[in-house]
Amino acid sequence: MENEINRIFKELVPAEQTAEVVVWSPRVDVYEKDNNVVIEAEIPGAKKEDIELKVKDNAVIIRGEVKKEEEKKDENYYRRERFYGKFERVIPLPADVKIEEAKAEYQDGILKLTIPKSVQEKEVKIEIK
Repeated sequence: MENEINRIFKELVPAEQTAEVVVWSPRVDVYEKDNNVVIEAEIPGAKKEDIELKVKDNAVIIRGEVKKEEEKKDENYYRRERFYGKFERVIPLPADVKIEEAKAEYQDGILKLTIPKSVQEKEVKIEIK
C-alpha cells in the first residue's frame, strides 16, 4: 500500500529534490497523427535556447533548465508552486521512426516534436530454397 501511495505522489508531483539540484520531469502527451509520432511537452518558463532535445536508443531525451526569476524583496508571496531548475524526461518511442526527418517547435511553453514513422512492409514473401 505504501508503495502505491508513493507512486501516486510521484506522478502528481513530478519533482525530485537532491542536495545539489532540483530535477523535475515535464508532463508529456505522446500520440500518432498522419503517420507521425508526436510528442508534446509542457515546459513553461523555459527559453528555447535552454532546452536540449536528443534521440538515443529509440527514446527521446528532453532536458534543460528553467531559470528562477529573482525574488523581489518587496513582494510577500502567499504561494510559490512553479517549477524551476533542471529538468529531464526520457520518452520511449512507440514505433520505428525516421529521426533525420524530425521537426521541433517551441511556443507558449509547449515543446512539440513531430517524427515521421518508418514505413515497413507488413508482409514480406520469403523464397524457400
